[in-house]
Amino acid sequence: MNGTIDFGTIADGAPAGAELLILGATGCLGGALVDAALQAGHRVVAVGRDADALAALQARHPGAGDALATLQAGIARDADAAELVARLRMRGRPLAGVIAAIRGAPVRARLLDQPEDFLRQRLDEDLLPHLFAARRLLPLLAERPGAGYVLIGGPGADQPWAGYGHHSIVAAALRMLARVLHDEARTVGVRVHLLGVDAPMRTDDNAQHACPGWPQVGAVARRALSLLDRDTAPRDAVVRYAATPAPPALRPDVLRSDDIDASDQRATTAPPMPVGDRDRDAARRLLRDIAAAPRTRTDNTLLP
Repeated sequence: MNGTIDFGTIADGAPAGAELLILGATGCLGGALVDAALQAGHRVVAVGRDADALAALQARHPGAGDALATLQAGIARDADAAELVARLRMRGRPLAGVIAAIRGAPVRARLLDQPEDFLRQRLDEDLLPHLFAARRLLPLLAERPGAGYVLIGGPGADQPWAGYGHHSIVAAALRMLARVLHDEARTVGVRVHLLGVDAPMRTDDNAQHACPGWPQVGAVARRALSLLDRDTAPRDAVVRYAATPAPPALRPDVLRSDDIDASDQRATTAPPMPVGDRDRDAARRLLRDIAAAPRTRTDNTLLP
């Protein structure tokens, strides 16, 4: 066991020459998705808006050859997504799956202080492109039954993210969109999932101030790729990254986690302490004493 995720049968179940489409490939997460997909042996079509960033991505994989193709395209409008699908059809190769890692630039702001079109702009940049892409790409994927479509959502969907409440609104809406797409796409034989990442991702750029619990961007990419596996795909529309179980083949004396940047961390677990009758009696007496003690007022707690 080397700590990596088994990518399963996506490649085996796809037709010869099938390509994995990655939307938002020039972002930090998108680049990690391209890295993981190529390492797993997939042919990749990387889509992004910035031609220079796409060229840099291609240069980062000089040995990929024709296993990595890039397309400069945007999906800010439904017409853009339709044009992208037309260009993909011209390539003449089937899709093995789609992973969408797209969002606008993060902006820190107090929502109540922003102008009336601020939230609408966030929805236009962070949510609607997912709808446009899915609307146009799902019919293309439906030509190969069992294909998968994975969206990746950021933190704040369950609780407001301080200073980024607008992102919390978009993240929650994206999860609901994924659930709707999950239900509707099943009728055409396509599996849709959203990988919910409940914390910022740790990258090379933010490693100096990243919190210990932030998941590595490469680990998130590998988890997203694993959701395309037809044999192990979950039934739920939304899959929480933080709830990813450890691989079953892992030895109990070695911990490897997608959330921890470590190649080999050993955990020592103390044996459970035996609890005897005397210990139980002592605990009961302590609880009775606490319950019988008079309650007082403190500066921090008001008691009746």
